[in-house]
Amino acid sequence: MAHPASLTRGISPPPKRKASSIGVADSTRVGDGADAHGAEGEIGIKADKVVLLDANPTLAAIEAGQAQIRDHLEYFAKHFETVLRPPRSPRLSIDNFRLLYKRNQHPHGRHFVVHQHDHPISGTHYDLRLQFSETSAISFALPYGLPGNPNSVRPNRMAIETRVHNVWNNLIESASHATGSLLIWDTGEYEVLDRPLHRNNRATDDETSDVEVNPTGAAQSQSERLFAAFQSRHIHLRLNGNRLPLGYTIAMRLPSQDATKWPRTLRIKRQRMEPVIAVKRAKEKAAAADTDSDSGTRSATIDRTEAALADAALASEPEDEKQDAEIRTSNAYSGATNTIGSVHQRHWLVTIDRKLSGFRKSRRSESVKERWVGPWEPFNVEGKYRERSVLTGRLAEDVMADEGIKGFGPEGDEALHYT
Repeated sequence: MAHPASLTRGISPPPKRKASSIGVADSTRVGDGADAHGAEGEIGIKADKVVLLDANPTLAAIEAGQAQIRDHLEYFAKHFETVLRPPRSPRLSIDNFRLLYKRNQHPHGRHFVVHQHDHPISGTHYDLRLQFSETSAISFALPYGLPGNPNSVRPNRMAIETRVHNVWNNLIESASHATGSLLIWDTGEYEVLDRPLHRNNRATDDETSDVEVNPTGAAQSQSERLFAAFQSRHIHLRLNGNRLPLGYTIAMRLPSQDATKWPRTLRIKRQRMEPVIAVKRAKEKAAAADTDSDSGTRSATIDRTEAALADAALASEPEDEKQDAEIRTSNAYSGATNTIGSVHQRHWLVTIDRKLSGFRKSRRSESVKERWVGPWEPFNVEGKYRERSVLTGRLAEDVMADEGIKGFGPEGDEALHYT
């Protein structure tokens, strides 16, 4: 979709590469929106840029930006129809998958996806992507997936900003040796809810508050509200998906210490360590970091994860691979625009907004600790061996097999859930 070791670099999709030219010097890939045709052997031309468009590109080539297609939705939808597994649980139909995406193809679209990403070195993590414009979506890497237990002893999870993606990346379910497997864990539309206001008129993330404030304005679209909430560093986000419980709402908070860019020193080459060791250290540090309180103060524990994360990324990143300078500068992949101001590698805290999710405090007796009870049962995100695509019903290994990928690691990826 176990803390990802490659979060200091883009992991999905990988950096775009130039497409193959056909006898034209200095030709480069045509950008999104070029006047090109998809017939085999035809050349798409825009100004002086020439590219060969493959009539039958692979999923991996499209994800990597090495092949162009005119209609991402139809390409993926038709492919998914050929790889459906027998239904084991309720899931999104291909027709509704199409309708969901088409419904949000406008400047105020509010499409979201949660991807399960099983990386060849860093292991399994999850990516939350939220559309904020017609073409672009912000992306957060969630080492343990979305929180599902309102009474968890670790109420906070870490969510790390990655690159701004193209909205069509929300459609991807594919696999390759380079990036591992990517499956759609859930997808749907989001709502940005008002941030609670204490009775003393101070904005707060305390879910026991009864009064709410609407700093973004009732007339704004959901994508505009997301933009404003993102700038305020406090997002109360309801995810209306097909797998998540009805009314599921999370609170995302960017601590003030993380409001600016991370030091560039994280990219300085260090002595490389074995990938297995680096990833293990990063996981241990990340698990400790998720014990932070709801106070809004960034724990020093998260600070101590940075060195481990950097080492793990160095272990998983080829030494001769350099990300495109424009992507690093803009923090957006080609075709996407970072108008929302996303900063690579900022660490947010995410927790279930228990009140907005419909939970209330309850105590059965004086001897029993007070607990949150509500309209849905707690859930755990259990990793690549148990979690299936909400669209195709496939496991990660099924996605790999369908794409002909063999000999993939890492082995022994344990379940991710914790309480």
